[in-house]
Amino acid sequence: MARQSTAYTSGSSENGHLAEPGTTEASPSAASTATKHESDSDDEGPRFQFDVIKKKYPGMLASVPHDPTLHPNGVRSLTYIGAQAFGCGFVLAGCLLLTLYLVVERQNTIWRLPAFFACLSLFHFLEFYITARYNMPALRAASFLLFNNGMKYNVAHTCAAVEMVVTNYFFPNFQRLFVFPPWSIAIGFATVAVGQVVRSTAMAQAGTNFNHTPVQTRKADHVLVTHGIYAWSRHPSYFGFFWWALGTQILVGNKLCLVAYALALWKFFYVRVKAEEHTLVEFFGDDYRAYRRRVGTRIPFVN
Repeated sequence: MARQSTAYTSGSSENGHLAEPGTTEASPSAASTATKHESDSDDEGPRFQFDVIKKKYPGMLASVPHDPTLHPNGVRSLTYIGAQAFGCGFVLAGCLLLTLYLVVERQNTIWRLPAFFACLSLFHFLEFYITARYNMPALRAASFLLFNNGMKYNVAHTCAAVEMVVTNYFFPNFQRLFVFPPWSIAIGFATVAVGQVVRSTAMAQAGTNFNHTPVQTRKADHVLVTHGIYAWSRHPSYFGFFWWALGTQILVGNKLCLVAYALALWKFFYVRVKAEEHTLVEFFGDDYRAYRRRVGTRIPFVN
């Protein structure tokens, strides 16, 4: 408003028409007043303290290099990562709440179904999180392992869910067979927890030496990890998954899938360990042979 009133005083005639150029001059006092008002107007309002922000949050104002792999169709697609992380978190929270509701309010044994999916969602989230935290070069949007574990993996978990539903509603006596609450549930929960902790710890301690898929060529920085949990088991991530999977079936009281999981996983890891250790001997030679003689796998009959 100060600039507008000044303009009318210095640039218009008494009858309201614009004065001819050069016919009216602003007084020195009016000019100084306008300058002062403009200066005051420029200084008004809050300003960003960029120096403070740079010191407190050094990475906030730094430019991010262009990375095409982060685009929607890239192998590290941020949109795909965000969607999978949201899905895992949503399923985990929802299934935990539903499990509590079915146990406390309904006393319905179908609580085993959401409990099973809660275990699955946490497992897949941790696969991505541990990789992101300790093995960034290998991180991909597919590191959740939600859709790239193969048909047999999906069929196994589908069969487990079907057994829970069918036995709960059609064969309740069979479902209760060899199930001794709360002891069998506690054993199943403890087995799941131990398996998950061992696998996640193994991935973290191996760091960039861990891969979800076996490698055929040795990287320059690939080292033989024998410390920590690897001093107790030479394949702790396999040990962890083996017992985690069996623990889920003990927890939910599946008899058929417990036996099927045990046989299928034992066969899978027996073949996998033999093939992988052939490559590791090529990589590390006598060092791995000595390590293999010294440390077992802790998976029954897989040595």
